[in-house]
Amino acid sequence: MPNTTAIFSKTASAVARWAGRPLVFLACCAAVVGWALTGPAFGFSDTWQLVINTGTTIATFLMVFLIQNTQNRDNAALQAKLDELIRVSKAKNEFIGIEHLSDKELEDILTECERHRPQVIDRAEARVRRERQAVTPRRSGKTAPRKRASG
Repeated sequence: MPNTTAIFSKTASAVARWAGRPLVFLACCAAVVGWALTGPAFGFSDTWQLVINTGTTIATFLMVFLIQNTQNRDNAALQAKLDELIRVSKAKNEFIGIEHLSDKELEDILTECERHRPQVIDRAEARVRRERQAVTPRRSGKTAPRKRASG
């Protein structure tokens, strides 16, 4: 039996790519306009309204699961990339995989990181000051002689 998770992932990705295209959006808009234009022919009946309500509800219900699946995979890929950047950099390797911690553990780590925030801001501001000083020419107390206007 084929791997249902892999089949679902491939199907979800394909449908998400398809559904995200401008042409699909325009087709959905055209369907709504077409439905609205048929209102007078059906006397704006309850059945006529039920058609659009049922169709949009089913589409929304199914799209929620497809969107969640693609977001989960995108988030997992992003986490893997960030973990690799942390692993090969001077950052703390303890941060690798913290997305699996409890909310309380994540909150504690965030609090610890926030404690270093003033130091980071001070260093950033000092760097900006140094860069501005390097770009801005220093003025000595002397002024350059002015050219006389000819004429």
